[in-house]
Amino acid sequence: MRQTLPLLLAGCVAGPALAQDSNTWSTLQRGLYLTRIGDCAACHTVDEDAPFAGGLGLPTPFGTIYAANLTPEAETGLGGWSADDFYTAMTEGQRPDGTRLYPAFPYTHFTHVTRDDSNAIYTYLQNIEPVRNRVPEADIPFPLDQRTAMRGWNMLFFEEGKLEPVADKSDAWNRGRYLAEGLGHCSACHSPRNVLGAEKEGAQSYTGGVIEGWFAPSLRESDGGDGIGDWSDDQLAEFLRHGRNDRTAAFGPMAEVVEKSTRHLTDADLEALVTYVQDLPFEDAGDTAPEPVAEDDPAMQTGSEIYATQCAACHGMEGEGVTGQFGAIAGSSLAQSENPLTVVRMILEGAKAVPTDRYPTPHAMPAFGWKLTDEEVADVATYVRNAFGNAAPAVGADEVADVR
Repeated sequence: MRQTLPLLLAGCVAGPALAQDSNTWSTLQRGLYLTRIGDCAACHTVDEDAPFAGGLGLPTPFGTIYAANLTPEAETGLGGWSADDFYTAMTEGQRPDGTRLYPAFPYTHFTHVTRDDSNAIYTYLQNIEPVRNRVPEADIPFPLDQRTAMRGWNMLFFEEGKLEPVADKSDAWNRGRYLAEGLGHCSACHSPRNVLGAEKEGAQSYTGGVIEGWFAPSLRESDGGDGIGDWSDDQLAEFLRHGRNDRTAAFGPMAEVVEKSTRHLTDADLEALVTYVQDLPFEDAGDTAPEPVAEDDPAMQTGSEIYATQCAACHGMEGEGVTGQFGAIAGSSLAQSENPLTVVRMILEGAKAVPTDRYPTPHAMPAFGWKLTDEEVADVATYVRNAFGNAAPAVGADEVADVR
């Protein structure tokens, strides 16, 4: 692993006896590494001085769910849980008292986690600083606030069990599948969901989804300009390791994923994850591929003027960007996404890249919501989605108002 031992075990309060037990110390190292693969801190840490103490409100279409306290505090955390209790919660979505968990905790993915990996995570969490923090109850209306309803949901949408290796795939592919479908729970963000909040599977899996008010793009190869399927292995690996490549930078929820999770991957696990993602099935845009909005369209005319005065200094008059600093708009899969949510949010609110070892300076895009009307934001969004050889549906002022 790339981290030094003190950094790797940040937050761990293992005593001298544990420190002298090389096997336990190795398990602690592995447990922290696995929590990073699972991006556990992103949901379960509000205060960096109290890691894993829970309390973060997770917005869902059904209300707000608060992440649990994972510290070994006896009354408000996991201090009274056994390794068996933890494994049952991870793989079955059930607390020791039988209470069903909501799938905002992705047990639908963690069900694939091996017992050894679950035990390592449990050991690590049982040796961090205990924090007394009673997490609020989920703010969800009746009848969904009755957790017994999750029995029916699970019957419809939850398939418990491990991933069996695919014989005709490489060891790297199978490891990547385990990382992506298990602890990494990549499709939880990158797949659309049905009206009951379950991920759509099969041909719709990994075709893009809305998460925390951002659009997570398709990860499948596509002939429609939408998604990252045309990225090379090196481009994807660089993005996951360093939060940036020659095409774009990580921002929004993905910036946090890079910061807290993927940048910590070992070289072998990074290669495995890239191998699996790059092998996701081809998505044929077919007859749905959009035609570009005409250059003489009023929105394009106005958008062009706004782009020239507000955007071109960084992104270039031809949308070429600056490699490693400001993303190119020409040919950008993000700009051409069928769902314009992320483009609109970036224009309104700005965005900040994540600092990493290779790119310690986090370049930022300023917010324009304070100076542009809904109509103007819609026009410049339409322009960047249809200029420089791009093609995507026009954006309406009502869509911008909804985001604002």
